[in-house]
Amino acid sequence: MLNSRMRIILQELLGASSPLTSEYLAKVASVTSRTIRHDMRMLEEAVAGHGARIESMRGTGYLLKIIDKEKFKNFLTDVAEIDSRHGRIIPLYPEDRVRYMIRRLLLTNHYLKLEDLADELFVSRSTVQMDFKAVKKIFRSNGIEIVSKPNYGIKIKGDEKKLRFMLSEYLFNRRDDIHRLITEFPFLPSREIAGIQRIILEKMGRYGLVMTDIALTNLIVHIAISCARIRNKNYVSMPSVEEKEIMNKREYKIAEEIVRQLEKEIQVKFPPQEIAYITLHLLGNRLFHEDRTDQEEVKSLLDGPPGELAKEIIRRVEEKMHLGIAGDRKLAISLVLHLEPAINRHRFGMNLRNPLLEDIKTNYPLAFEAGVIASTVIQERLGIKIEESEIGYLAIHFGAAIERRKRPSPRKRCLIICASGAGSAYLLMYKIKEAFGSKIEIVDTTGYYNRKTFPFGEIDFIISTIPIREPMNVPVIQVNTILGEGDVRKIARFLSERDGNPLEKYSGKDLIFLQKSFAAKEEVISFLCEKLKERGMIPDGFFDSVMEREEIAPTCFGNLVAIPHPMVPQTDTTFWSVCTLKKPIQWSDKRVQLVFLLSVQKKNAKDLQEMYKILIRVLDDPAIVQQLVKADTYEAFASVFYDAFVKETPGA
Repeated sequence: MLNSRMRIILQELLGASSPLTSEYLAKVASVTSRTIRHDMRMLEEAVAGHGARIESMRGTGYLLKIIDKEKFKNFLTDVAEIDSRHGRIIPLYPEDRVRYMIRRLLLTNHYLKLEDLADELFVSRSTVQMDFKAVKKIFRSNGIEIVSKPNYGIKIKGDEKKLRFMLSEYLFNRRDDIHRLITEFPFLPSREIAGIQRIILEKMGRYGLVMTDIALTNLIVHIAISCARIRNKNYVSMPSVEEKEIMNKREYKIAEEIVRQLEKEIQVKFPPQEIAYITLHLLGNRLFHEDRTDQEEVKSLLDGPPGELAKEIIRRVEEKMHLGIAGDRKLAISLVLHLEPAINRHRFGMNLRNPLLEDIKTNYPLAFEAGVIASTVIQERLGIKIEESEIGYLAIHFGAAIERRKRPSPRKRCLIICASGAGSAYLLMYKIKEAFGSKIEIVDTTGYYNRKTFPFGEIDFIISTIPIREPMNVPVIQVNTILGEGDVRKIARFLSERDGNPLEKYSGKDLIFLQKSFAAKEEVISFLCEKLKERGMIPDGFFDSVMEREEIAPTCFGNLVAIPHPMVPQTDTTFWSVCTLKKPIQWSDKRVQLVFLLSVQKKNAKDLQEMYKILIRVLDDPAIVQQLVKADTYEAFASVFYDAFVKETPGA
């Protein structure tokens, strides 16, 4: 277990990109340099074997080297002590400290000093000042100002609706489990949260409202936040014209009934504008479902402005991505039913949390790109700038349409030759099916001496437990009768080689740039685009298109990886260019050290899905990313990438 001094030292090392001297660490920890040297020996022992090591550089200082990020993060979680004053785990990574400071500012009405935040986080004031730059940027992007007062500190100031959205985003972004929400909500007792849930469910049943579980949780969160803010005399403001319009909506009556019951049960008085605010959430969270919505209402929506917008979205997506979805009526209906509440949300400035966003971006990249194009159509037609969370919801509908169009990839046809009899042959067959069921179709099993009677034109390759000396018309893979891990890797490598080395297929030595020093994502993207331009691989405007795509939704995926690409396919071939960085840079809300700039062949957007599939298989592993980042030659980089690609789950 780390003592408080060792934790302070570890915090400083985590936040440093260059070696820290023992004198500096002694000053921060308020001890002597000799004590620091003793603590460093203990700290080195503590992190050894947990994915990190501490390098002592004579005359320079100490530097923390993280070898396996996931393993080290697990170690930090295990050893992080609970701060008895706040009942919380001390955040150790810069991005975690940023979230912590945002939460503290959101939950505090008075001024906070950076010195106090530094004490709470067990870091130096200079570290907090560095993190605070990201905090200010995030608040600014949400329309909230940070005000500073000499000798008092800092506090936030802004529109109440925006403050409430940030509270929901930064306190509950991943909490789509209502039972956890009831027990862990910081503003209200669990009985009051349970009461809010019960009242909403009663009114939904009475008025036939349908919501997804996520939408229901969103509504509960926002009403609970409203109750807490009203108790502290913080009210939303709304233009009178807007308020009158909302009061004429059917949902306003439902909101009134919810409020009247809440006022009785939890003793909170809601003024009219707060009832209108709850109405907005009912309008924005209501789910229209094709099977549960009146068919006349569906027809009316399809024939009206929402239908025209949905048709234009599908037309534009098909024009740019060629997905074969132009005639998908189910997609048109699902978009129409989604767009009405979505437009209500944006019209009245109501954002909707999306706890599925990161999973959608990672697992359904093609659908997410369709959502990005849809967002540009909505902005052109309605002047509404769609948030990334909303793009994620649009992507779900496109993902369903893409899945409807999918045809299974043909499997490789295989003959098993086994010399040990039918029992061993069947055991081998079942083990191969277990490992490669989605990639290999086993046509038959046979003995060595019967091999010549088999029609080899019907198979792609042979798996044999004995050596076959004579030439065959198809490739032969020799394995052990009892299939081991080495045999599985051998088959996986064969299948991968048949598909080709993706690094050679999509990139090359002249497109991979290692150990570069850049300070911002714009610099990295500009550098890669310049190199591609020199080789005549990209058209004019490529860089602008990539930056336009970044502006709509950043392409960082966590695990130090970003995969930028242009808005729509622009080149005659599909390829990627790679850049690794000596030090991580800030890329939206994540740190990035490995960048794959993708370009997909025109009229072949499905290559994007294939490339993402390859990259995510490799780049999802923190240990592999660390090895790629450390590689200082093309050969080393290519070896790590290909080995990782081949060793991944064979049947995936």
